[in-house]
Amino acid sequence: QAQAGWLQHDFGHLSVFSTSKWNHWVHKFVIGHLKGAPASWWNHLHFQHHAKPNCFRKDPDVNMHPLFFALGKTLSVELGVQKKKFMPYNHQHKYFFIIGPPALLPLYFQWYIFYFAVQRKQWVDLAWMLSFYIRFFFTYLPFLGVKGTLGLHLLVRFIESNWFVWVTQMNHIPMHIDYDKNVDWVSTQLQATCNVHQSFFNDWFSGHLNFQIEHHLFPTMPRHNYWK
Repeated sequence: QAQAGWLQHDFGHLSVFSTSKWNHWVHKFVIGHLKGAPASWWNHLHFQHHAKPNCFRKDPDVNMHPLFFALGKTLSVELGVQKKKFMPYNHQHKYFFIIGPPALLPLYFQWYIFYFAVQRKQWVDLAWMLSFYIRFFFTYLPFLGVKGTLGLHLLVRFIESNWFVWVTQMNHIPMHIDYDKNVDWVSTQLQATCNVHQSFFNDWFSGHLNFQIEHHLFPTMPRHNYWK
């Protein structure tokens, strides 16, 4: 599931086939049938992220500030001045491991993807999603029963969620997070991204998103060329 996530990311960025149409078609299959999520949902969130990475109220990936975490030096100081306390931020480095990586996919994303598809009437995406769940349950029900199949699905999403959050946050959250200052596009990308050491394992584990700087500057480049 994690590797299918990096694969759908490639198709979503139109970096596999030479024509956009083929990328869009296969993207719907990979994220819909192999992962059970709507392509339209991913496009809606991810394109905003690439347009304004780490810009508060414009990048959906930093919407967890200030409800759960205090992000960035500027926004954190602002919270302190306003004396707003949604959470005990002085302990966020501890509770991050409880409500961050383990919970995002199995708790929040699991219901929100269906809400998104129905609310926006993305019926084709919904059909692809349902094909994933039908296939999953027909595969495992004879062996595990209803409770076992549901438990397996929850376990897979729990492990995948930890994997996904670590990869997607390690190369953004350490960088500058602030309101949109309307600086030039290149500077916006560079100040919000950092790379992680290249190795065979890191490349595989992160889907080559350890080259986050290159990915944000050249989002349609095939991932195996980032290191060059």
